[in-house]
Amino acid sequence: MRLAVLSDIHGNLPALEAVIANARARGADAFVNLGDSVSGPLWPRETAALLMALGWPTLAGNQDRQVVQEHLATMGASDRFARERLGPAQLAWLATLPSTLEYAADIFLCHGTPASDSAYLLEDVGEDGAYPAAPGAVAERLAGRRERLTLCGHSHLARLLWLADGRTVANPGSVGLPAYADPLPHWHVMESGTPRARYALVEDGAVDLLEADYDFAAASAKARAEGRGDWSFALATGRAR
Repeated sequence: MRLAVLSDIHGNLPALEAVIANARARGADAFVNLGDSVSGPLWPRETAALLMALGWPTLAGNQDRQVVQEHLATMGASDRFARERLGPAQLAWLATLPSTLEYAADIFLCHGTPASDSAYLLEDVGEDGAYPAAPGAVAERLAGRRERLTLCGHSHLARLLWLADGRTVANPGSVGLPAYADPLPHWHVMESGTPRARYALVEDGAVDLLEADYDFAAASAKARAEGRGDWSFALATGRAR
């Protein structure tokens, strides 16, 4: 099996389509989606429709959960944009998605960490910003898990880590949003440095971190037209500032 691993699509339909085509061209015969599929000022309804039709194993990320559960009046702009455009069947689909999944005997899926969809697994955040977490800290966050491979998302950064006991932890990066700034728990930025869509391929326990080109200028223009200059800049540059 050659497994394509996607995460953090954020309603970026052309990026998703490009990753699917790229992965299939590389021989992918199975796909999983680690969540945060629709939130953002792009194409949430169309993205949800495609994912529902594909029927992949899919997680609910923290922003998927917020789109479904939070009151519209208190939502952030990205979640509200998605909520206002999703139909009842699409919202019902989001509500059914699990927060974690034992995909195979030796593969575990989570959006953030096994315990939280809004915490980073492979990164820490301090007063000076975000930085890679120490392997020991990652192992502590995986306490109770014994799978040889854990796949996570949330940070939008493609990263691969081998733990001392031989386990592998990988983040495929973000399909649809290559950079963002976040004020919590301290102000920090996550930046891939490229506007290309990111994903991973897994085969026989080996993980390849890959990217796919797409019309990111069109996605940037869409975000700009929706009044989101921050997204427009990130989509065009892979940077948050």
